[in-house]
Amino acid sequence: MAKDRATKASKIRLSEDERECLNRLVRRRKMARGDALRAEIVLRAADGLNNCEIAAAVGVTRQTVRTWRERFAKHGLDGLDDEPRCGAPRKIGDDRVEEIVTRTLETQPKNATHWSTRGMAKASGVSTSSVHRIWRAFSLQPHHTETFKLSTDPQFVEKVRDIVGLYLDPPDKALVICVDEKSQIQALDRTQPLLPMRPGQVERRTHDYDRHGTTTLFAGFIAAVTAETTVKAGSVIGTCMPRHRAQEFRKFLDEVESNVPAGLDIHVVMDNASSHKTQVIRNWFAKRPHWHMHFTATSSSWINQVERFFALLAEKQIKRGAHKSVKDLIAAIKAFLAQQNADPKPLRWTKSADDILASIERFCRRTLDLQAKAG
Repeated sequence: MAKDRATKASKIRLSEDERECLNRLVRRRKMARGDALRAEIVLRAADGLNNCEIAAAVGVTRQTVRTWRERFAKHGLDGLDDEPRCGAPRKIGDDRVEEIVTRTLETQPKNATHWSTRGMAKASGVSTSSVHRIWRAFSLQPHHTETFKLSTDPQFVEKVRDIVGLYLDPPDKALVICVDEKSQIQALDRTQPLLPMRPGQVERRTHDYDRHGTTTLFAGFIAAVTAETTVKAGSVIGTCMPRHRAQEFRKFLDEVESNVPAGLDIHVVMDNASSHKTQVIRNWFAKRPHWHMHFTATSSSWINQVERFFALLAEKQIKRGAHKSVKDLIAAIKAFLAQQNADPKPLRWTKSADDILASIERFCRRTLDLQAKAG
């Protein structure tokens, strides 16, 4: 220890570039605390403070200050980097990792449809934690699946280009509105009172419920407006009705017409439901030449922006709501609509039709290649 006390601390002299670099490390918000601390030690040393003063100022030991001071004196900025640390050697080699990944991708266990960490560990002779790390490193999730549906509409390409074109480049002096109905919304009330959330416990509710009837929400989401009007993009025109037949849809179109400005071309995006194509609806549009119908491709509800509004409504109001009657349910839906229209936020469509079609083509080619290999 006596020898250590006798050793003089190295003098630190900084160039302008080094000082600027160290100051950036100290100021940077997302910098790791250790890196900022080392930079601060060197800056204070360059200002003439001794190791004891620096240790007291930054809240570390004197030996820590001495270590980083000397490493900077010898190696400059490179001396502030962490040196490689020793650790236990890997017990699972690359060949074993490749074997586990290949088995996960190309086989399945005898008694199940997919591998579990325990099943793969037993079959491969490694621990479950090792299987978990390997799967995480290669982004493998055998327990997780997703669904997909490809449209078989012969006019799929034309319809995608038509509707995406409306979103990305709407016509002048026009309004684009996406319409649909969310049917069979149930007014459900739990059979017993909810137990509210509290520290350490999530909200609890009974698994059973009482049904008090249903309603259908007809809604039109304003996707774009290219004229000076009081109707803003992102707002929603909606009304609830007991059923969702063609006559109800016609009434809803009348509601939309009364709420949009006159003198604009109105482009209506809707799906291929039978109630949207009856003679009553065709006659309604025929009498209004400035109203234009745009049908989505079959199995392509993702392209209709009102579906995103329906998802928000279900997530924020319906799924966890408790409604003692259809009247209460309709009141909750109207309140949600009012809140949406008080501060409307349009959806920002980013992908062009070419991007969408190219993505679908890649998916189809990949699927065909996998089927060819399997065959």
